[in-house]
Amino acid sequence: MNGERLVSFHSYQEMAEYYFKYVDLKPFNAFYERPGTLALLPGVSGKKVLDAACAAGWYTSWLLEQGAAVTGIDFSPNMIEMTRRRVGNRAEIIRADLNEGLPFIGDGSVDIVLSSLTLHYLKDWTTVMGEFYRILRPDGVMVFSVHHPFMDFTYFQRENYFLTELLDDEWETPQGKVKVQFYRRPLSKITADVLEAGFVIEKLAEPMPTEEFRKVQPEVYDKLTKRPQFLFVRARKT
Repeated sequence: MNGERLVSFHSYQEMAEYYFKYVDLKPFNAFYERPGTLALLPGVSGKKVLDAACAAGWYTSWLLEQGAAVTGIDFSPNMIEMTRRRVGNRAEIIRADLNEGLPFIGDGSVDIVLSSLTLHYLKDWTTVMGEFYRILRPDGVMVFSVHHPFMDFTYFQRENYFLTELLDDEWETPQGKVKVQFYRRPLSKITADVLEAGFVIEKLAEPMPTEEFRKVQPEVYDKLTKRPQFLFVRARKT
């Protein structure tokens, strides 16, 4: 495991319990990221869905409630435990590293791949996009959210927008500050990696936070209506 992956691994190991207890109602998740992602999903009832990086299991649980058959994967054993705590044995939950492929999932066996705020932790998208394409059935759909390249470039005051580079950040949690590392890349790189895997991009979305966000954090809401935090993509296997 290389250095940056080790930092992210330990960070999410530490934050697993926090995620389980708080992420359901965190405004950035509940009132911004999730509405944006859910708006891009097709109907999931009766579909086989991969929750790629299930974290503490919110999407896995939601998908099950909508009638999907779900496989959830995550890099962190503690996050896997949180998802199992949430959904029990109603979904197949597997520890896996998206950098290393998904050999336990058959070709063309999945209807939908959902990946929430995960892919910016991967330096190279060649393997993950190739695997998502492989496991999806013809006409299958991939929906993902990532950090918006404009946000990362401006907030971290980078000099060259067109680089793919590792960034360091610190998040405040009830247990204290946690160091997190992730990659920023230009929009052209994001779209190129999706297209080169064989997908057709159906939608790039930059949705607004919801009214519920404005009620709980009006100042942050105002900023998000002027500067996007996340980018949302729906693509289809042809």
